[in-house]
Amino acid sequence: MKCSFELEIPCWVYVGTLLFFFHFPVKVSGAPLKQEATLDSGATVLNHSMYLVHRMENLLTLGNSSDVSLRVQTINTDEVKVIKAHSLVLTLQSDVFEELLLSRNNSALVLTETPECAAVFDKFVRYLYCGDISLRLDQAISLHTLASKYHVWGLQQGLTQYMTQHLSSDSPTGHMVSWYNYALQIGDTTLRDSCLQYLSWNLSSVLQSGEWGSISKDLLLSLLQRSDLILQSELELYEALEAWINQNQPVSTTVETALRAVRYGMIPPHHLFRLQRHSPLMVKYYETIRDLLYLAFQFHSASPIQLAKYFDVNCSIFTPRNYLSLSWGSPWIINNPTRDDRSFSFQTQLGPSGHDSSKKVTWNALFSPRWLPLIARSTYTELGAMQPTRTEGGRPRIIVTPATSSPNFAGVSFQKAVIVMAKQQGKVIVRHVYNFHQSTEEAGDFLVDADLQRRASEYLIDSSLYLHIVIKPLYHSLLIARK
Repeated sequence: MKCSFELEIPCWVYVGTLLFFFHFPVKVSGAPLKQEATLDSGATVLNHSMYLVHRMENLLTLGNSSDVSLRVQTINTDEVKVIKAHSLVLTLQSDVFEELLLSRNNSALVLTETPECAAVFDKFVRYLYCGDISLRLDQAISLHTLASKYHVWGLQQGLTQYMTQHLSSDSPTGHMVSWYNYALQIGDTTLRDSCLQYLSWNLSSVLQSGEWGSISKDLLLSLLQRSDLILQSELELYEALEAWINQNQPVSTTVETALRAVRYGMIPPHHLFRLQRHSPLMVKYYETIRDLLYLAFQFHSASPIQLAKYFDVNCSIFTPRNYLSLSWGSPWIINNPTRDDRSFSFQTQLGPSGHDSSKKVTWNALFSPRWLPLIARSTYTELGAMQPTRTEGGRPRIIVTPATSSPNFAGVSFQKAVIVMAKQQGKVIVRHVYNFHQSTEEAGDFLVDADLQRRASEYLIDSSLYLHIVIKPLYHSLLIARK
């Protein structure tokens, strides 16, 4: 007699068995299971992983053989979102879920979340099943919060990377400042430093955006202390500060601290006179900054050597930031930068003081796409033939030097900054800044990681290299010999 029967196996058993084989070594007849990474010679891989992802997504969507209900309760509301899930999947992805599931009393697991996190909880759970996620800029913090709370570290790291790569993206309400505040709150130094660097290097565009008015007092004061800010001028920064104060109406101590962080010596005298008369903020707090304005006018009326006799010229009021106006440097667009060496000349003011405003310095800049160290450069053979001068082993090089020396340079040295622009999400931003001093002709690490041969290089805009060279004159303290 022939007997036949069918055994119906729940779907979660299939998935559990599959995941079990993924995560645990299995022995058959005492021999270890061979890893797929070490294929036999001539073997062919049949990859059906996307089909598995599709089946996992259907398992979540349909709730087949679910053994736990996630009841997501929104704080301070009666709203509850119910998600049919599977214990095995949750515990494999999160040790937090594993502990919660072990301590539950029934098939329901109650989770309390903020409205923002509750709104994206289904996306979060789907990631646990499928390993991918789609999100908008305004959902990044909520998803990062969930990934951190439930110890889903791969998602957390992926979201941190997503946020650092989308700082320049446009959003209706802005996101960069809120990301910085969030990073500060949770102690994520990678995200915090990325946000702060973006704000510092792209300050001019930030000042013109709606996000400027939303930055916190602490972030404002932190930015004002920095010398690596990139913006048009110190006057632009003062006017933006005045707008921020008018919008936020902070306490007087905050206003006074912020105003004293402005580098008035970097603002031309005729603009200072205008501000004294027409800026309501300066009129109101004139007594708070009168000593700084007095020092700024003295700075504009004396030579560097005379100034250094009586003042500490190393203080911040005499230290320029990275100003983009033409009196401080010049833009330089290099088309097809891998082709050959390029050079150009430009002029800057000798110093930021009014005393030196009419004195100019001419600078020569040289760019070489494939410079080689001396040991690898061309040599002459015994027959007098010169060996080739270019190989693929070279690296980009930039040199910036004054065209001539001058007695006017006494008491002044020059710090040089080469700003490299890039395009992200359709917006031109600062990609990198290379700094070097007068005693050094070039930045040793200039574009060391850039692949300029690749047309889609993140350092190129429409196959061109967009640079901006900034010259920052710094005054010297006098060395007084002891008797």
